[in-house]
Amino acid sequence: MSAFLVAMGAAVGAPLRYLASHFLDRRLHWGTLAVNLVGSGILGALAGAAVEGRWMALLGTGFCGGLTTYSSFAVQAVRGGRRRGTAYAVVTVGGCLVTATLGHLIASALT
Repeated sequence: MSAFLVAMGAAVGAPLRYLASHFLDRRLHWGTLAVNLVGSGILGALAGAAVEGRWMALLGTGFCGGLTTYSSFAVQAVRGGRRRGTAYAVVTVGGCLVTATLGHLIASALT
């Protein structure tokens, strides 16, 4: 059952990632950055709300796993060159840590 829930979540998250990158990625990779920030915030909120089991499989592993992308981020950072790639990596990693923390704090306060 968990594999099915993960697949169902990814079936929604992955097309959203594609659409975001298709419409927002240009010279700067705003779409990839956006999905990684949003996915990190959602995952942080799920953890802060102590979601587990089937819901975590569907939303955390499936949806957030399908929505976010480390591989595209890594390729984009390397192709960005020394300065721009490093700045992109710092903004992405730092931003994802911040949004995950905020999601966790907000969900913890509400539950």
